[in-house]
Amino acid sequence: MTDVLVVGGGPAGLSAALFTAKNGLETTVFDTDGTWMHKAHLFNYPGIGSVDGSAFMATLRQQVDDFGVQREQGASVTAVESTADGFTVTTEDGEHAADYVVLATGANRDLAEDLGCDLTDEGVVDVDVTMETSVEDVYATGAMVRAEEWQAVISAGDGAAAALNVLTKEKGDHYHDFDTPADADELFGSLVDEA
Repeated sequence: MTDVLVVGGGPAGLSAALFTAKNGLETTVFDTDGTWMHKAHLFNYPGIGSVDGSAFMATLRQQVDDFGVQREQGASVTAVESTADGFTVTTEDGEHAADYVVLATGANRDLAEDLGCDLTDEGVVDVDVTMETSVEDVYATGAMVRAEEWQAVISAGDGAAAALNVLTKEKGDHYHDFDTPADADELFGSLVDEA
């Protein structure tokens, strides 16, 4: 059983996957590559002066790959169901089990509705500050939780918030993901050694 299954490979989903995998949770992303980022050019993402949305996505995908995320590129999720042990995500290739699910499907809220996640009066998925839905251990991120605030940086933050809450549940005591230059040197060295 995988720890975290992420449905959607845009900034929200990949941000969640980056944080969970980086911190030791087995993570799989199902990505049909339907992200709006392919129509974007980023001038408003902090730390990035100017980048084409597709180039940004390529960099982000490489980053999650470097941290060991299992990316199921082109895999379409047809259902997500609660089970006695967690959740089952169904794709055309079969079923995948996990303890946590992060939904990052843009404005498409069908899977969240099918799971029984509450919606707000505006018709978006209702989440708390940690991005957790009314279904325990199911998180919703990005455009599916916002009526009109569809920005890559907001979506990435939502994914990070979801991941940090999963990590807090798994590791305890308000888990933080904060690295120092020494951590970067150690991590960079291990990534180079693995290549």
